[in-house]
Amino acid sequence: MKGIYLDHAATTPLHPDVLEAMLPYYGEKFGNPSSVHAFGQAAKKAVDRARAAIADRLGCRTNELIFTSGGTESDNFAIFGAVAAAGGKRHIITTRIEHHAVLHPCEQLEKLGCDVTYLEPDRSGLIAPEQVAEAIRRDTALISVMFGNNEVGTLEPIAEIGQLARDRGIAFHVDAVQALGKIEFALSDLPVDLMSFSAHKINGPKGVGALYINGRQHLTPLLFGGSQERKRRPGTENVAGIVGFAKALEIALDELAERREHTERLRAAMLDGLARHLGEGNFVVNGHPTLRLPHILNVSFPGAETETLIMGLDLEGIAVSSGSACTSGSLEVSHVLEAMHLPESVTKSAVRFSFGMGNSMQDIETAAEKVATIVKRVRK
Repeated sequence: MKGIYLDHAATTPLHPDVLEAMLPYYGEKFGNPSSVHAFGQAAKKAVDRARAAIADRLGCRTNELIFTSGGTESDNFAIFGAVAAAGGKRHIITTRIEHHAVLHPCEQLEKLGCDVTYLEPDRSGLIAPEQVAEAIRRDTALISVMFGNNEVGTLEPIAEIGQLARDRGIAFHVDAVQALGKIEFALSDLPVDLMSFSAHKINGPKGVGALYINGRQHLTPLLFGGSQERKRRPGTENVAGIVGFAKALEIALDELAERREHTERLRAAMLDGLARHLGEGNFVVNGHPTLRLPHILNVSFPGAETETLIMGLDLEGIAVSSGSACTSGSLEVSHVLEAMHLPESVTKSAVRFSFGMGNSMQDIETAAEKVATIVKRVRK
């Protein structure tokens, strides 16, 4: 049975052209970029080329981009590094709907004596700039608000929040892991000081990401031991991963309009299929109706629990997600949906479908029919 993968917000299949670009750096071009001999310098040139290519596509300078192991490290570096460099200011503003890679560092900083304000979204997952303005204090060191939510897809007003932060001299961090390659933006046009990225969300390799650090923003390093990445992030660079990241971003941005149109069609087809097979009033769509990422669709099926639905679909060869954390083999209720103050019948029956490379309209029709069959069976 051919599987249907509808969990592209979790990770994406590696693009074959990305793999081809990476392979030489697992073979004959294996050198350490810090070495002075020819093998090392060949690797260093590859890293430098990749950094320049990514910086150019993102609209920033090469010295404002450092490579990390992924989105989680980038988020942690931005948050811990900015607070440590804030000259004694100990207040952080973030939201209840952030990824755990932001929430857990903030919780750790609370244990270390910081004060964190967690903003509540509206029922569509939207944070209002006015909420941020009201939360700002004299000792606010950092504001961290994600670009697009990984569970419901809602896009936040980053430009407006960033301007508030910039006008007050407060560092502004944005987790853009889900937004990269899905919507157009240029760092040079945004009032953002720190932005996190990950390669494996855009058909690139796992284990590599980047952090944009505005030239005016100082960060205290988290790691020590080497002079790589301008002494901000020591450790031998993941050369193959970095090369793959650059190639994946090139493809994603070159094909952005085409990919967006494709995923929007798939999303619409899923909603149409659910309406036909299940009935219009028998499911609930979560998230903002228009201010959203194109590839994410979060749907609740009141009367059918999330875990049952996911397991039933997996047995049918269809991979979906709850978008929420998995602990000890059981799913937790989504902290994002809870923060949106949705009814328990909605929060406990939510499934995230996310679309991307390799998905066809036939896949969506099959998946919608299977979802409807399982929901009807469970509800009986």
